Amino acid sequence: MSRTLDILLFGPPGAGKGTQAAALAARHGIPHVSTGDLFRKNLKEQTPVGLVARGFMDRGLLVPDEIVCDMVRLRLEEDEAAAGSLLDGFPRTLPQADALEGMLRRLGRRIDHVLFFDAEDEVLVERIAGRLSCSGCGAAFHRTFAPPRTQGVCDHCGRNGLSVRSDDNAETVGARLLEYRAKTTPLLARWQGSDTLHVINAGRPIAEVERALALAVPARAEA
Repeated sequence: MSRTLDILLFGPPGAGKGTQAAALAARHGIPHVSTGDLFRKNLKEQTPVGLVARGFMDRGLLVPDEIVCDMVRLRLEEDEAAAGSLLDGFPRTLPQADALEGMLRRLGRRIDHVLFFDAEDEVLVERIAGRLSCSGCGAAFHRTFAPPRTQGVCDHCGRNGLSVRSDDNAETVGARLLEYRAKTTPLLARWQGSDTLHVINAGRPIAEVERALALAVPARAEA
């Protein structure tokens, strides 16, 4: 039986993490653990940790690190994640990184690979500002890179009127990148020089990024 595999994936908005994460997790037989998905699941199911998070959100406050960490910890302790995980969107800060390493240590595990998706600001802005989504089924498109077959119509459910998120514009994206670099870039220094860090040039076409990921995280050998 192969040992556990825990992968951390991070990078700026628009770097293509979501495009690659699910496929990478499936390739290695581990769950894709997205903090966005965890929030939605816990809020929808009104779990104890979700109710606590809702209390902060309803007051217009940021959900504290300890609550976010609790959501991740509970997910990692589930049977489905016993073989490992691909963490997407967590950690975002150094305290969260400390908490994650503690969680894994208690499970007898460690971070095996840190995948940093890097791309030029111009590429990130172009990708984000061109995103389209279907309000019916949630399918994602892009004006330039993945347009729908019929302009304005979802390929999957046929709904008319694809929309752009209100914060997906050049000005807002620039502010998000500044915030990202202030809070999350220090994580890069944490693993700089270690064998676990792989810097992926995410500005390349999707197929080239996939090949780079396959080289960075090869298939596990069976013991």
